[in-house]
This record gives sequence, C-alpha cells and structure tokens, in this order.
Amino acid sequence: MVERAFNGPAEFGFARPGGVLDKPFWRRGVFLVLCLILTFGADAAEVDSRAEFVISLAGINVASLDVHFADDGSSYEVDVGANVAGVGTLVASGTASADSAGRSAASGLTARDFSLTTRARGEQFAVDVSYTSGNATAFKVSPPMQSDYGRVALERKHLSGVTDPIASFILKGSALSPDLCNRRLHIFTGMERYDLAMSFGAEQMATSARTGYQGPVVLCRVRYIPISGHYENSEITDYLAQSDKILVWYAPLGTSGYFIPYRVLMATAAGDLSMVMTKLK
Repeated sequence: MVERAFNGPAEFGFARPGGVLDKPFWRRGVFLVLCLILTFGADAAEVDSRAEFVISLAGINVASLDVHFADDGSSYEVDVGANVAGVGTLVASGTASADSAGRSAASGLTARDFSLTTRARGEQFAVDVSYTSGNATAFKVSPPMQSDYGRVALERKHLSGVTDPIASFILKGSALSPDLCNRRLHIFTGMERYDLAMSFGAEQMATSARTGYQGPVVLCRVRYIPISGHYENSEITDYLAQSDKILVWYAPLGTSGYFIPYRVLMATAAGDLSMVMTKLK
C-alpha cells in the first residue's frame, strides 16, 4: 500500500491571504465536492437517479458535475464526473472522475470500494481505497508522496469505523426535518482521516427557477475536524478547522424518504466556493 499526503477538504485550492493558489483547484477540491455534495441515499426500493451541479468560485463558474446513482436494494454504485474550466490563476482546467460502490441496507450505505482519478496540466493523480465492514483495509495513491515531513501520522485506529467521501453522506428520515443534520461523519479518503460534525441551521425554501429543485430545504452547518494525514503547518487546514461557514442545504429525493445536497457554500480567502444542483432526474 502506498500513502500520499493530501489535505482532503483542507486543500481545496483557495489562495492564502495575500497569495495565489499553490495547487490546481480540481485536485485539491475534489474531496470537498465529494464529501459535501455528491451523495445519494438508498433503501430497499430500487433507485436510479442522475443529477447535475455547477460549482462557482467568487461568483465565477469553474466546474460542472454529473452524478449517477443506482441502488438495487442490496448494493449501490455512485459515478461522478467533473469538468473544470481554467480561470486565470484561480483554477486549472482538467477533469476528475470518482466511483463509490458497496452494500445498501435500511441503516445506510456501507462502502466497499472508492476510487478517484484527476487529470490536469499533463498530470494524473489516482486514489483507490478498499473497505471491509466499515474499516479501511487497503489504499493506494499514485504518484506516491515525496515526503512525510510535518504530516500527522495515520494510525491503525484511525482506519476503523470509517467510510468514503461519497458513501458518508446518507441522510435518511421520515421527513425533511432538523434531525437530519444531527450526525458526525468519519471519513478516510486514502490520504487523510477527518470528521465532519453536522448540526441544524435553519428550515428554508428553495425558490430559484434556475435550479433543479424548488421547495423546502434544511440547512446543516458543518465543522471540519482534522484527525490525521494532514500537515501540522497547513494554513488551509487551520483555516477550515476554524471556519464557521461550511453550509449544506438538503432537499428530498422525490418521495423516496432520502435527502440529497441541493446547495453547498463555503467561505475561502479567494471568495465563496458554491455548488448548486441544476438538474435532477
């Protein structure tokens, strides 16, 4: 197994105060997109859903995302594709794809396999993780990391009771209510182990005709808690760990009893990072 340092949502590519981006947006941001936005839940009933999203940074559209989710009642698959347009020094153009597969049950999704591949500026980056009964059992990152200096070491105990960035966001309930937000997600990306602590924010209405849904939504506040795999001197990790503006709005997935992210908003030093659902089938 090969480990590569990566700051997960703590490295989504915004500039340090007074500086410029030090890594392509698509590479550093893809886990944030996956863990906060691109997830669908499933129950015993069969589900086949497709959704489209637009991501913007400081009011400028920088990426489009397509998500396909299928669940036959016992197993699930989620396929994500992203295209990122280059915008000056803010964003590097490229593509990304991610897949999550595993078991589905009344209690939620249990990840078995997770993979991610990104391409930009002639470079390719890939991650593969295997999970068994809620534990990460194997992971590979290519190309491998060059240095562990300053990185918080991953420990075996950090690989227990975890799931991948896609399967982690499963919101189930009898109704769209504040209770949906009361959860703590334990995530291992193959590079970083972190928690996302969610809490209720507000009950609101989505009214824009330009989005893929109009109706009631629940706003959840999210707090990023780094555990291991990140760098101790990472300004961006510290920035996110102290942030009080990581917000996710959830909408019902039809009448299925499941709830999916409708909008995400996060403050960054380069302006607000926003993602909105534009189509849902």
